[in-house]
Parts: sequence; C-alpha cells; structure tokens
Amino acid sequence: MTRITLVEGDITEQQVDAVVNAANSSLLGGGGVDGAIHRKGGSQILEECRRLRASHWGRGLPTGQAVATTAGRLPARWVVHTVGPVYWEDEYDDRAEQLASCYRESLRVAAELGARTVAFPAVSAGVYGWPLEDAARIALGTVAAAVAGPARELTEVRFVLFGTAAYGTFEQVWRGMGAGGEGRQGQD
Repeated sequence: MTRITLVEGDITEQQVDAVVNAANSSLLGGGGVDGAIHRKGGSQILEECRRLRASHWGRGLPTGQAVATTAGRLPARWVVHTVGPVYWEDEYDDRAEQLASCYRESLRVAAELGARTVAFPAVSAGVYGWPLEDAARIALGTVAAAVAGPARELTEVRFVLFGTAAYGTFEQVWRGMGAGGEGRQGQD
C-alpha cells in the first residue's frame, strides 16, 4: 500500500527516488521550484533538458505532460519534469484536467523508471496562480486515485510544501478527504 505523506520543507533536499519539478515548457529552468531544482541539481539536469529539447520536445514540453532526467547533485535519482497550467477561471475545466494530468503523468513516468518513492511540489500553486486549496484538492485526489490503481507499486508519494500556509492548506484538504493522520510536519 502506498503512503501519501505531507511535509513542510525544501523539495531539493528530499531523499526519494524521483523529485517532481514544476517546470516551464522550455525545460531550461526558471523561477520557483524549477529554478531551485536546476540550481541545486547542477548542470547535468540542464544538459539532459537541452538534449530533450533538441530531440523529441523541440517546441517545449506540453502542459500536463511529464519527462524525466537525471537528478544531478540532488539526493534523488531522477527529476520528473511536468508543466502545470496557468490558472485561468474562464477555462477552469480544461486547465483542472491538465493539472490532474501533471500528477498522473509524473507518477506514470516515475513508475516506468522503477521509482518507489516520489516527492511532489504543489504544481501550479505558485507563480501560475492556482488557488492553493483547489490545487491541493486536485493534487491529493488525483494521487490517491492513481496509487489505488496504476501507480500502486509506489511505496510513498510525498507532497513537499514550502511554508506553513501551503502545508496547512494541504493538511486541511487531506483531512477533509478522510485521510487524517497521514501528514507529518518537518523536514524529511
């Protein structure tokens, strides 16, 4: 059975098989989680991302898709890059499905790599403007459904949340889904 856990901390310090990067479509780094992963992981990640852009993803990685690279100097083995949607209320249904796809596709890619443990940030809940409570509901619901089915070989899916507000919101949503007691605060 897969454990879903919540921690407040730094995703670049997680000792898991795969860390998910909330990437931009260029795959070449950016701000927020994307910038932190590229800075701490080092040039190996960027080199692999450039190779991906030069081959299959010349126009960039589409929203809702995922692709993997090395983790470079991170304590993880791989980085799974996914592109979340920018929040736009007028296109909520399509974009909410794209956000859910980020989680499903990231878990699929991680499982194909042989990962047993995966760490996620709150995809699209930063500069992409997704309301945190809704982002948490989509993330937790999508992951819970995936680990009950196609991603059940994973032993842990960890949400690594930056700051007490993000952690508190995810914890509240998770408890509201009937999953109290699964979260734990602090650095892993």
